[in-house]
Amino acid sequence: MPIRLANGPGHSRRAAPRRWFLNRVVVPPALDVEQRAELKAAVPGSPSQAGIDLSNWNWKVVRRFVEERFRLQLSRSSCLNYLHRLGFVLKRPKKRLVKADPVRREAFVAEYVALTEAARRTGAKIFFADEAHFRADADLRGKWVLKGEPALVDSTSPRRGEKASYYSAVCLETGEVEVMELEGNSNSATSAAFLKQLRAQHTEPLTVIWDNSPAHRGDALRAYLATPDLNLRLVNLPNYSPDFNADEAIWGWVRQEATANQCLGTRAAVREKVGDFFINLAGRREEVKRRCRTALQTRAEAMIGRAPADFTRYPNVDFTLASV
Repeated sequence: MPIRLANGPGHSRRAAPRRWFLNRVVVPPALDVEQRAELKAAVPGSPSQAGIDLSNWNWKVVRRFVEERFRLQLSRSSCLNYLHRLGFVLKRPKKRLVKADPVRREAFVAEYVALTEAARRTGAKIFFADEAHFRADADLRGKWVLKGEPALVDSTSPRRGEKASYYSAVCLETGEVEVMELEGNSNSATSAAFLKQLRAQHTEPLTVIWDNSPAHRGDALRAYLATPDLNLRLVNLPNYSPDFNADEAIWGWVRQEATANQCLGTRAAVREKVGDFFINLAGRREEVKRRCRTALQTRAEAMIGRAPADFTRYPNVDFTLASV
């Protein structure tokens, strides 16, 4: 028995799609295969490379590109649809540090493999350390809002001096995180104070990996490192390699959970929020291990098994006080 449809009596489900197809007006795509390929090749670069004096691609730039190259006009929705069809998605970019030395970075991966193997033999702990500042004004992050509504965050415009500064260090093997609040700016003396705190909290041999900031060298630091039987080794990351520092993830985590999209107004309020975050972090060690992994650990694991057996030299390790 035929099934009755809304478009008239006596029509079956099998017949309806055929009639719809026969009556359909087929419109060819505005851009042919070669034109789509040219657009796809242009979007990864800057608009200026395509002859358009604007800084970033958006639907208006696509429309202008198509109009200038192909003498065609597209609507806003067509421009966006072409971007999606060609495989593009909108992402917040990260900086690609072109001054970073790939040869030096690769050598440091081998050094890190050697450090982790030595730590397993000796019972040492490896900490990644860094400093960060948190201002009392709104730290703008992604925010869910109803479609069509603006994403707004109230701000009292506190002065830039209303900020809280910290040192922190994370151990990926244990998930431990150490933090020290900083008065004023970081320098050689504050770095020495933080290392002293680390040394007091952990009795094992320590290896501290951090960047080449001026605060990580100087007279005060050299004086502290001259302490007899300190059993603490400093290792400098390669230049322009923040993606190798596991402690960077801690600061991003704080901003995500504690300070995002709210104007705290005062330094005291910032201290309270950040302090509560670090107190709660003590019970989240497995999450710390997972979230703080970096490209360095991934590359080190890939190197294990194919690296030479001799990792006895550490050209980037401060065995003496000469470079601090």
